[in-house]
Amino acid sequence: MCCVQRHCWLRFRRCCCRDQPPSTASAGGASREGDLGHRRHLLSGIPLGSAAVPFHHLLLQYSYLSQRGHYPYFPDRENQDTLSINTQLQSNPNLHLFAVFDGHGDFGAQCAAFARDRLFDHLAGDPHLLEDPIKSFNSAFLAANSELHDSEIDDTMSGTTAIAVLVGGDTLFVANVGDSRAVAGVWNGEGVVAEDLSSDQTPFRKDEYERVRRCGATVLSVEQVEGFKDPAIQSWGVESAWDPPRLWLPNELEFGLAMTRSVGDSMVESIGAIAVPEVMTVKITPNHLFFVAASDGVFEFLSSQDVVDMVLRYPDPRDACSAIAAESYKLWLDHSSRTDDITIIIVHIKDLCNSDAVATNEASDTSRKALLMVSHKARTDISAFPGSETCHPKGRDFLEL
Repeated sequence: MCCVQRHCWLRFRRCCCRDQPPSTASAGGASREGDLGHRRHLLSGIPLGSAAVPFHHLLLQYSYLSQRGHYPYFPDRENQDTLSINTQLQSNPNLHLFAVFDGHGDFGAQCAAFARDRLFDHLAGDPHLLEDPIKSFNSAFLAANSELHDSEIDDTMSGTTAIAVLVGGDTLFVANVGDSRAVAGVWNGEGVVAEDLSSDQTPFRKDEYERVRRCGATVLSVEQVEGFKDPAIQSWGVESAWDPPRLWLPNELEFGLAMTRSVGDSMVESIGAIAVPEVMTVKITPNHLFFVAASDGVFEFLSSQDVVDMVLRYPDPRDACSAIAAESYKLWLDHSSRTDDITIIIVHIKDLCNSDAVATNEASDTSRKALLMVSHKARTDISAFPGSETCHPKGRDFLEL
């Protein structure tokens, strides 16, 4: 529920909400230059790819899944999520890009695909990318946003999030616009913990709330706009998850955006809905086992730690993608008659010396360290995600929902 028009809101609540809770590979085509191996899962058809980072003796093994949401009242609605995996960016074997885009609005799918393609084009063509990845990300996002405004796509009330992870040697550069998310699974000596690689940019964040207010935004939930709740209350808790605070133009409360940054959404750009990414830099250590990039269709009901626990449970990233998507889908339907689109990329970080085994063993394990962790979890009988096995799809059943 990234953006909403007032006249659609009450119909949405009647049709879609039950009890409110208390609380380049691409979707359209793939680019996998330099893969050491690329196979599809024998049952689900989910792809498995790998790419080396030879200078630092690392191997990235990855998989991805993008699932259209279930929209009973809009059966022809297309999947507005998309993704991109571009290995050997700029023909550099140590440079790899993984990105997820979550479109919203009537032309969200077009906005997401446009941003996906233009972001790649700008990064691939930037001669200074290796010198200053943060500056390059900023330039690429702003250029893609400006080009979207000038394109034939109507982005007045449509746009997209973007979460992009650039693997540059032994460093992760994570650029975020919106409320998609990246998270790493990190061994801390006792277990595998979630390390957020991005921070959701919404009015729930005090710094973002204050920034858009300074830009002139009115920040209210839809129920506050409609008069069901006091608009003077400028704090929102977990109970606001289904009706989050949104950015509105002053005295023109027709279109509300539930995030504070996006690519597109030109109508609310003047009140602080900017395309400037927040970029986090993380050094890859031997304790970094994997990272995940996903749309908020995954993180609406699963925490970062939930997702990390599920990735750890399945050594094959294809199985983890299927399980996380299925669990997300189930949780959506537990709370609503619809689901969001669900997109996820999982990237395991391994030692390059294991590359031969990866290329030949269809069910290769994540790493010796990950195996020790799984064994430890089994010995201590700790399950951080109880019941998830029952949601693990078999065959093509889930993909055909």
